[in-house]
Amino acid sequence: MAAPTKVFRSGANALITGAASGVGLAVAKLCASHSMNLILVDNNTSQLDQAKSTLSSSSGKVETHSIDVASLDAWTQLKSSVEQGGRKLDLLHLNAGIGLKGDWTDNAYFHKIFDVNFFGVINGLNTFYPHFDDNNNPSSQKAIIITGSKQGITNPPGNPAYNATKSAIKTITEHLHYDLAKTSPHTSVHLLVPGWTFTGLTGGGGLKEKPAGAWDASQVADYLYKKMSEDKFYVICPDNDVDWETDRKRMTWTMGDVVYERKPQSRWLEEFKEEAAETLGAMKLGEKQKGSSA
Repeated sequence: MAAPTKVFRSGANALITGAASGVGLAVAKLCASHSMNLILVDNNTSQLDQAKSTLSSSSGKVETHSIDVASLDAWTQLKSSVEQGGRKLDLLHLNAGIGLKGDWTDNAYFHKIFDVNFFGVINGLNTFYPHFDDNNNPSSQKAIIITGSKQGITNPPGNPAYNATKSAIKTITEHLHYDLAKTSPHTSVHLLVPGWTFTGLTGGGGLKEKPAGAWDASQVADYLYKKMSEDKFYVICPDNDVDWETDRKRMTWTMGDVVYERKPQSRWLEEFKEEAAETLGAMKLGEKQKGSSA
């Protein structure tokens, strides 16, 4: 199988949602550096125009579409535009998301965040899946990248609807990988999980300078490329405060709530905080060896 990074090639077509800023724009710049043709999708028209201007020096074509990813009708119209002249996508990055907050009585909060974060991804897959299925051509590597969140894995308290959308995205992307691995050996699938990243969604809003602990979006794009070159599905990004080993320990503890029948979200409960801190501090996780069935 060709390396997944073979999708980054001159003349290939990349569609990226949430592309006007942050991680989406950083991945667009990565694609542009390989002379790919870019289809930038966002609901912020002015920022889309700025993004297009930023990428104007690219040797590939750059076009923008302002749509609401929660609208399947908007995706249908986008499909008609994309497929003019028989054009097909080679890379699809479903990255758009919102960080809305609400409480248990706020029905609109749950619907809005699922409409964008979850169905924005489902709509994109429903629309463009045929571009990626049944790809048996080793010279035409394709890729689907879906942006998740560590909150969809470790599930910290504070934003249940957001966490639930990202947990659902993780599950959907795992199924997509499994199915396409059988039907389309030259289409790779990747779950991109940024760490603390300086963007409008994850903490950049209102701050003029990047905090020392955060990565900037270009580091996330570079890490994505690195992990794709290693044929990794899970792209769990560290940041300047949290390294990969710490992430692994936190994820292991979270699964332990089920395995050891602890209360959920035990790492944040007073009765488990001391045990969690001691266990995580002492935990030793070995790397899985190639060929291991563990």
